[in-house]
Order: sequence, then structure tokens, then C-alpha cells
Amino acid sequence: MENKEKFMKEALKEAKKAYDKLEVPVGAVIVKDGKIIAKAHNLKETKLDTTKHAEILAIQKASKKLKSWRLLECEMYVTLEPCSMCAGAIIQSRIKKIYIGTLDKKTGAVGSVLNLFEDYTFNHKVEVEKGILQERCEIMLKNFFKMLRKMKKESKIE
Repeated sequence: MENKEKFMKEALKEAKKAYDKLEVPVGAVIVKDGKIIAKAHNLKETKLDTTKHAEILAIQKASKKLKSWRLLECEMYVTLEPCSMCAGAIIQSRIKKIYIGTLDKKTGAVGSVLNLFEDYTFNHKVEVEKGILQERCEIMLKNFFKMLRKMKKESKIE
């Protein structure tokens, strides 16, 4: 197994933690020098805070660990394509490369809806690789939303 699959599996474990909390199942890990330095999952619903996306939380943890907001030579593995808020934070934190599990056709800001990494001139360029364990990432998201729809339907009936 390649390292990128190994690290995406760790991001999927984080996504499962979010799923179990009825959060949109997105997980992120940040790696430096071949070692995970931060892990996080969505906590938007739990914390009632729009900014509690997996990517933002992972960036905060990595910055604290490295004692720097500059995450130079770090890579991020995330199960779902980042939104514009998270893509902006990835640029600002100077992450070197991001590995994405699956695309987000509704709010993705790394190529699906817009592309903050390529369509605009920022002082930092982020490398991107997409489709890492894509099917596993997609299945988790599809199952989550299927479960939510079922829960909503059942609550209306009773």
C-alpha cells in the first residue's frame, strides 16, 4: 500500500468519527516528514460553529504542534474536496500538497465549483492529487446522507 492510501485511510477513520456524531463525514490528516502531526473531523453541528470543518481543525492542531502558522513541507489528506473557506485556509497555511478523496460537486473549491488553487494568483501554490480511495470516501458520504434522509422521514411519520 502506498503512503497516500495509508494516510487517506487515517482520514477515513476521522470521517467515521464525524459520521458517528451525525456530522457530515469528512476527515483530514496533516503529514510532515512521513508522520501524521494532526488529525481532525467535522464538528460543525456538535460545536454549532460554521468554521469547525475537518481541514480547519487539522490546520489548527498542526500549527500548535509545529508552533507556527506556516505549515511548510506539510501535506493534507482529506476525504472530501475542500470548500472555499478551507481551500483559503490551506493556501494561507502554506501547505505544500493536498490529497483529496472525492469531489464535492456542490461546494468544492478545488476544481468542482471553482478552483482557488489554480484560477487565482496567490503568493502560494498548493499541489493537488485527487481520487485517493475515492470509492470508499464516496460510499461513506452517500451512506451518511441516506441515513439522514431515513431519520428525517421516520421522525415525520411518528
